[in-house]
Amino acid sequence: MDMKKKVNLELRDRSPAEVSMLMVDGCLSSDGEVQGVTEEFKGLEVLKMINVGLTSLSKLPSLPKLHKLDVGDNAISGGLESLAEKCPNLTDINLSGNKIKELGAIEAMKNLKNLKTLDLFGCEVTKLDHYRDDVFRLLPHITYLDRFDRHNNEASDSDYDQHDDADDVSDEDEEEVGLSYLMKDGIQDEEDDGDYVEEEDYEEDEEDYDEDAVQGEKRKRDDDDDGDDDDE
Repeated sequence: MDMKKKVNLELRDRSPAEVSMLMVDGCLSSDGEVQGVTEEFKGLEVLKMINVGLTSLSKLPSLPKLHKLDVGDNAISGGLESLAEKCPNLTDINLSGNKIKELGAIEAMKNLKNLKTLDLFGCEVTKLDHYRDDVFRLLPHITYLDRFDRHNNEASDSDYDQHDDADDVSDEDEEEVGLSYLMKDGIQDEEDDGDYVEEEDYEEDEEDYDEDAVQGEKRKRDDDDDGDDDDE
């Protein structure tokens, strides 16, 4: 499936302006450029284009609200200088598995002042001597590089994946589901309690019946004994 068709499919009867998260992983860019994603996606916050054959981001539109860009496992080698202009609020970029070989390609992101996490795992640039020190020097505002900070402390999942959903269920939805479940249990408990009370009542009725039967049998025997005495 080509990228344009995949983007249209992911809209799911929504307008582009209503979409905050767009994932087009595994489709195909016919010319190595971003296709189907336009400036109409003005509310887009998360964009994932993993393994789609990208060689450039030069046709990435202006996305002012974009926070997370995941373009892992593509063939991007440079041309990242336009990101600061088009996506100034980026905080998380995943470029792992691309063809970035030189520090110059990374320096092009120095104007992304909100950038906090950068992933270059699997890129050739990571094999350079003093790679980590040089990247933190070029981009002093980032907190995590390849999941570790400048002191080699690993990022927590909440710090590193703060924009992922993840489970696509919101906390509010989970609360509603949980509340419904508890209410259902409460109703079931009430029904069970009612059954239990009815069963107790039934047992009490049986006991009353047995006592009445015993009393009746006793009166009958007494009457019979009185009859025998009269005969004598």
